[in-house]
Amino acid sequence: MSGADAPAVPSAEWLVEQVEWTDPRAHALRDAMDAEIGPRYAGRLDDVPQDVAERIGAALSVAPETIVATVIVTGAEGGAVGHAALRDLGAEFAGSLEVKRVYVAPDARGSGVSRLLMAELERIAADLGAQRLILQTGDRQPEAVALYERIGYTRIPIYPPYLEIAFSQCFEKPVARRAAA
Repeated sequence: MSGADAPAVPSAEWLVEQVEWTDPRAHALRDAMDAEIGPRYAGRLDDVPQDVAERIGAALSVAPETIVATVIVTGAEGGAVGHAALRDLGAEFAGSLEVKRVYVAPDARGSGVSRLLMAELERIAADLGAQRLILQTGDRQPEAVALYERIGYTRIPIYPPYLEIAFSQCFEKPVARRAAA
């Protein structure tokens, strides 16, 4: 197993915390993600009717009440460097949870924080009894696509509510059952 494929393990350098969606550190990381990712997709909806653009915007938004877990990673000095969340998609996707808002600050990239976040989401999903994790990412996020494929996610057809978004890519991964303690 190569270093890139090795399971993420907490180190003295990184601390994983489960926090509320409203935690100011989580909010700051989501803002940083929007500032970085938003320009990549600027203009992608310019040629669609306004009502379709509004539906797409609604599909990409996150209703806080649907979030079942929010995770951050902090560095040795206590600064938050990574964020990820799990969303309940409702009855239509019973047994599945959606990975949302995965972001690692630029100065922490390449250090295992992404794998650490994803491993923690998988642990939480198993504890919650989920059968699979699903996620959506855009075609202008090649580093995210590479990570998801490297850690065992496989492409699936675009699932609702992302059907109208041509630049969406969707993935899934079965949740490993944890041994009883």
